[in-house]
Amino acid sequence: MLSKEQIISDSKEFSLFSWSAQASVNPIAIERAEGVYLYDYDGNKIIDFSSGLMSVNIGHGDQRVTAAVVEQMQKVSFVTPTCTTEIRAKLARKLSEICPGDLNKAFFTLCGTSSVDNAIKLARLYTGRHKIIGRYRAFHGGSIGGMSVGGDPRKLANDAQQMPNAVLLDDPYYFFGMKDLDEATKLSLSLEYVERIIHFEGKTNIAAFIFEGESGSSGCLHYPKGYIKGVKSLCEKYDILFIADEVMSGFGRTGKWFGFENHDIIPDMVCMAKGLTSSYLPLGCLMVSDKIAEKFDNTPMMIGLTYNAHPVALAAALAVINIYESDHLIANTKKMGAYLESKIEAMRAKHPSMGAFRNTGLLGCLDVLKNKTTGELIAPYNASGDELKVTNLIAAKLRVLGLYTFVRWGYIFIAPPLCITESEIDEGLAIISQALSISDEHLV
Repeated sequence: MLSKEQIISDSKEFSLFSWSAQASVNPIAIERAEGVYLYDYDGNKIIDFSSGLMSVNIGHGDQRVTAAVVEQMQKVSFVTPTCTTEIRAKLARKLSEICPGDLNKAFFTLCGTSSVDNAIKLARLYTGRHKIIGRYRAFHGGSIGGMSVGGDPRKLANDAQQMPNAVLLDDPYYFFGMKDLDEATKLSLSLEYVERIIHFEGKTNIAAFIFEGESGSSGCLHYPKGYIKGVKSLCEKYDILFIADEVMSGFGRTGKWFGFENHDIIPDMVCMAKGLTSSYLPLGCLMVSDKIAEKFDNTPMMIGLTYNAHPVALAAALAVINIYESDHLIANTKKMGAYLESKIEAMRAKHPSMGAFRNTGLLGCLDVLKNKTTGELIAPYNASGDELKVTNLIAAKLRVLGLYTFVRWGYIFIAPPLCITESEIDEGLAIISQALSISDEHLV
């Protein structure tokens, strides 16, 4: 058995780590995981307050998933996508049942970004149009297609390789002069802006809009009430498809099966991954409406993957969905989300550097302030270098104290597994409270 030191050194020497300068990578070597906890090779217990990458929704180490995977592997581990299996039939039917409206057809992919890529292809094939409209403050994965239809700054190094015909929108609440307007006027002006973009880009050239069901890694930025429904209405007006990216916000994370259900819409396509298998195995899915699927009844649907409908991954997904239901995890998400929000509010008296906490279910993000008066964050959007000095100190403190979470720019993400309890929330927030003493000291 390798030592912790050997695991880390060999991992760094013989593998590459995502989104990182390789010389500065300092990974945590995890030996095992259970529930909301990770355990390293020194026996330290680490509370996972971001569900890995907002994906291990049922919690770690649930052996019911292991049993389902083993049972499937004992039957068949792989068949070509032109064959089918019992598990494919069962999972596809189950997804049709939990998806609203006429979202009844599942195209199984490998991950979130491959779901997005195939949604883009299918939107273009179905409509005969070419442009896809997304948002600057959104992330749709690390492929060329996924990066192009989002504006997350991780894509900037790959600008020269971007997919053509991707158009990005500014967020509705950042427009000049809108701070002094009432909410109804803000909404009206925001949607007028979207409709102008539709006309500027050519209404008959736009295949689809793609929006996250609820904003994720950009800071859980909440859509204004009525905004998503208004955008969907504009799509219907101009025969444009609406793609919901539920890779992060799906499968109970927001207190509903899917984030878009918080906005009273039904998309034309839904991109899934992460919580679909709770990240126990890689799997994505693109759910497609009946109206889109019907186009390909007698016309070849020219998208495909070697691992489309991989039986072992599908078995993990069905087991995970059954756990959401049997363990009442979506109801627990609502309950624990409300408890989390109340405890965050109680912390404010102690920490002047605490800013807004945006949360839906258990998809939350805490602003950490540099200036209480102006609301300036400790690090700006897309910060780098010395701008991240305080952020890095906070992240290091959280790690030392035994909490794992996603810390980005001026944000601390709080998105624990949906099985979390009140006492575990208290435990995690106590550690965050200690780390916030750093930002309190740097407040101006």
